[in-house]
Amino acid sequence: MSSTAAVGQEVNADLRNRLDRGLRQIAFFVVPSAMGFLALGHILAGALYQTGEFTRSDTLYVWGILAGSAVGLLASTLGRLYSSTYYALKDTRTPLRYAGVRLAGTVMLGFPFALAVPGLVGIDPKWGAAGLTVSAGIAAWIEFALLRRTMNRRIGRTGLTIGFQARLWTAAALAAGVGWGIQSVAPGWAPIPLGAIVLVPYGLVYFGLTTMFGLPEARALWGKGGVAR
Repeated sequence: MSSTAAVGQEVNADLRNRLDRGLRQIAFFVVPSAMGFLALGHILAGALYQTGEFTRSDTLYVWGILAGSAVGLLASTLGRLYSSTYYALKDTRTPLRYAGVRLAGTVMLGFPFALAVPGLVGIDPKWGAAGLTVSAGIAAWIEFALLRRTMNRRIGRTGLTIGFQARLWTAAALAAGVGWGIQSVAPGWAPIPLGAIVLVPYGLVYFGLTTMFGLPEARALWGKGGVAR
């Protein structure tokens, strides 16, 4: 019995290490994506779409939707890894049950966010589309919290440390600040050139700062290797 328990603990430890490593790798790339949608979505949307009949007003509308989607982007992607871990444990019911919770939450929050909130704050009803992405993001965090809590009960504590998350978000926020600074000195630039001079430095600053912060995921990108801890 003791040997069986020891094997089970070893399997759980290996699974925790694999899961945590995957969570870190996902967060490393998703955090700057979420920050980019939130802070620089107008630059991204303009570079991709603002030609012909797609106007600056349309770009700002897309930015609102992107900013709303940023709310749950990290939770949604991390949640998918947790779901895959359940599948590896041959448990398909738990992620399905929590996916149902997410769907129900999206529906229940979606109606007020899409239909009521724009009127309450006095904005055009079309911004209800952004409200839908926000409501979906909140529901994604609920699903993620449930998935993590149940998994932690099964195999032990998993998840991203506060310190790791703080370094990622700090790097992304500072990089976004650089992006805003660049766009402020380039008024009147066409969307595509503006996107190039803002988004490329944004990415470079983020990767540079995370390297300075000593994150193994960043060092690996620069060819310095490193194993996530």
